[in-house]
Amino acid sequence: MESPKETSQPANKSSTTEGDQEEQCCPNASCEKNGDQDPPSPKQGDFSDPVYKEIAMANGAINRMNRDEMRAKCVELKLDSRGVKDVLRKRLKSYYKRQKLMHSTAADGNGHAYFDYICVVDFEATCEENNPPDYLHEIIEFPIVLIHTRTLEIVDSFQEYVKPVVNPKLSEFCVKLTGISQKMVDEAKTFDQVLKRAVSWLQEKELGTKYKYTFLTDGSWDMGKFLRTQCKLSQIRFPQFARKWINIRKSYGNFYKVARTQTKLICMLENLGMQYDGRPHSGLDDSRNIARIAIHMLKDGCQLRVNECMHSGELRSVPISAPIEGALAPQMPKKRD
Repeated sequence: MESPKETSQPANKSSTTEGDQEEQCCPNASCEKNGDQDPPSPKQGDFSDPVYKEIAMANGAINRMNRDEMRAKCVELKLDSRGVKDVLRKRLKSYYKRQKLMHSTAADGNGHAYFDYICVVDFEATCEENNPPDYLHEIIEFPIVLIHTRTLEIVDSFQEYVKPVVNPKLSEFCVKLTGISQKMVDEAKTFDQVLKRAVSWLQEKELGTKYKYTFLTDGSWDMGKFLRTQCKLSQIRFPQFARKWINIRKSYGNFYKVARTQTKLICMLENLGMQYDGRPHSGLDDSRNIARIAIHMLKDGCQLRVNECMHSGELRSVPISAPIEGALAPQMPKKRD
C-alpha cells in the first residue's frame, strides 16, 4: 500500500513492549537505526587484478556516452534499451563488469543471486482520507508474489483478503483507493487465520528449508508499520521469519544512484521504461509490479540484499557488512502473553 508511505513514517518506533523484546533480527544485533545505507568504499588492495583497470576504462567510456549512444550500445549487445540515462548507464556498466569478471581469475561469484526465491509483499490496510495520528491500520489484503532468482520470473502468488476487527466498516475513501469492497472483507478470514494459510503456502514451497529466500517490500511501512501493528492487534508475536527484508526503494536508489524522490513505485517503473500493469493500490497488482522492478534490477546486475529489519520492536537498517542470511523457515508465531 503506497499512499500513506509517501506522507509519514512508522509511528511509536520507540515504544517497545515486553513482547517485542524477542523481535531481534539477528543474535549479534548487527543493525543500525533506520537510514539509507551506501556501500562502503573497497579497501586498498581489493582490486589489484588487472581486470579492474579494464572495467574502469569501460566505465569511463560509458560515462562519456549520451543517452542515444547508450541505447544503441544496448541494442548492439542485445540488452534492454528502455529506461532513463542513469538506468542505461548502470545497465551497461554491470554488463561489462560481468563479462570481464567471467573471464578473469578475479571472478568470485559476482552476478550470483544471494537467494533462491524472493517473496514480494505489499499489504493493503484500512485507512481514512485524513488519518488521525492514533489511527490503527488493519491489514485487509495479504498478497505474496514469488520470484525465482535463477529464471528471473514470477512463478507463483498468494492472495487473501482479511477481515478487520477494530474498524470493521471500511471508509468510502479506502474502498475507492484499494478496490476492496465491504463484502470482500466481511466474507474474509481474520488476520491470524490468513497468516496461518500464508505460512502453509510458504512451507509448501520449501522456503527456508530446501531453498534460501527473503522478503522484499516497497518501503518500510509494510513490515515496520502494518505487520507490526496488526500482530499487536491480533495478539500474536511478530513472525520471526519476517524480521528482515529488502526495501527495494533503498536498493533502487543506491544501485542506480538516483534521488529518493525517484524511488516511488511509478517513478521506478517509468525510469526502467515500464508502465504500471493492473490496478494501483491493489495489493496483488502492486506486488507484481514491484516484482517486475526487482527482476529488472537483477537483470541489470544488482545483487539484492537485505537492508532493513525489526530489532527489539524497532525498525532498523541492516549494514552492508552484515552476513548474508536467508529468512528463517516459516512458522506460525505464538500468541502474546
